[in-house]
Amino acid sequence: MASVELRHLRYLLAVAEQGNFTRAAEELHISQPTLSQQVKQLEKALGVQLLDRTGRTVRLTDAGAVYADHARRALRDLSAAERAVHDVQDLTRGHLRLGVTPTFTAYLVGPLTAELHTRHPGVGLTLTELTQDRIETALLADELDLGIAFAGPHLPGLAATALFVETLSLVAGAERTRPMPDPLPVDALRHEQLALLTGDFATRGHIDEYFAAHRSTPRISVEANSVQALAEIVRRTDLATVLPDAITDDHPHLRPVPLDPPLPTRTVTLLHREGAYRSAANRAFTRLTHELVRARGYAAAE
Repeated sequence: MASVELRHLRYLLAVAEQGNFTRAAEELHISQPTLSQQVKQLEKALGVQLLDRTGRTVRLTDAGAVYADHARRALRDLSAAERAVHDVQDLTRGHLRLGVTPTFTAYLVGPLTAELHTRHPGVGLTLTELTQDRIETALLADELDLGIAFAGPHLPGLAATALFVETLSLVAGAERTRPMPDPLPVDALRHEQLALLTGDFATRGHIDEYFAAHRSTPRISVEANSVQALAEIVRRTDLATVLPDAITDDHPHLRPVPLDPPLPTRTVTLLHREGAYRSAANRAFTRLTHELVRARGYAAAE
């Protein structure tokens, strides 16, 4: 009986993902007949049909779905084992895969990356901006090592460590021509024109809930799917926005304006997969993150 090899697992998963032998072969850079032959070898070795080839799209059989699930975990664990073998404890080299939700790119990612590069210039960083649900899925699939997101119900298998409490505020340009009370009563927002994040941001959901709770209907003149774009718009106009007030720490042309009553706070967390191997770079970045949060004076999470 032919033995099962790693390539068989990768080939099966490629076909299952693409739903087509031709596209899977192109992705794997092998010929379609070779791919088909290799998958048949796997089915022969296991003594079970893994793929249903009768429809327009190739699909996993029930047995194939169970096998593919175990194959994904096996390849994920093997990849983690390979990283562990090559882990360098003195941090002269290494690599970290970090996922963050979008608002952190405006005030947290820059200082963190600068500190990592200063302390450990040999450690590479792959940074990905994702929604929180995609960060959690990627952590479980071993596509990320760490994630920075918000506290709340998390997917099973993830561990969360509180970092700090993030406060949302009205943010205006430092050279705004019309003065604004500090704090600004929520009722006064009806006289302001706002530039806000689009509805696909979780932050926008928090903002809308606040407005609804206080029966406030501000004029929303601009919507943007970029925090950096909002910062530039507010800097150059009399429009205001709602963002984490920590953004103003690194943007002197912006200033926070507290609202009365205040906007809700959110607890920022560092996420990782339970039981996952934590490399020296992973552990160093975790320590660095906690140190930087304290040094910048962010409110401690309870």
